[in-house]
Amino acid sequence: MSKAASIALLLLAITCGSCFFVGPSHIKRLRMAVKDGPVDVAIVPGFPFNNGRWDTLLKSRILWSLYLYKKGIIRNIIYSGNAVYTPYMEGKSMALYAYALGIDPAHIFVDTIAEHSTENLYYGYQMAKKLGFTKIAIATDPFQCYMLYKFSKKHFKTEFFFLPIIYDSISAYTSLDPVVDTKPAYVDSFVPIDTRMNYTERMKGTMGKGIKYE
Repeated sequence: MSKAASIALLLLAITCGSCFFVGPSHIKRLRMAVKDGPVDVAIVPGFPFNNGRWDTLLKSRILWSLYLYKKGIIRNIIYSGNAVYTPYMEGKSMALYAYALGIDPAHIFVDTIAEHSTENLYYGYQMAKKLGFTKIAIATDPFQCYMLYKFSKKHFKTEFFFLPIIYDSISAYTSLDPVVDTKPAYVDSFVPIDTRMNYTERMKGTMGKGIKYE
């Protein structure tokens, strides 16, 4: 399938299946973005690695980034996430899986600061700017796309493009299960966030209250 055909199918699937999450105005902007070429970079938020292995939700985010990259819809990927609930840095762990799946390391970047979804967006955006990327997307599951879309409209002037996972598109990849050494992502002095912060503090973080906006 050609890149143009892949992009057309992606747009059709998002238009038919994800309007509830991102709205028709976003679909129009997304069409304009990919019409002029691939998105410069997609930020992929992390999720806890249990025992250093990916689970269903995390696997779907990584496979979705693989699909978008292989189809030429995105050029680069920022995997974002610190060690939050487990001692594995989420961004680094995702990157290790991405390497194993064949994504060119030259197109993979890692943020290990973010501890909440809102911070995935903020620190991923800061990294994208420093790298000179201007067309920036968020690639994750539909609910998180919806949440971060609302957050971005409130706190950013920058136009983001949201790429909610289309699960049928990654079905051909679900059998992939590379053996990955995630020890490089392990934090020896790890303290989980629910020990470092109480519930109220964690909720403030989830809402982006801990971000020092520039």
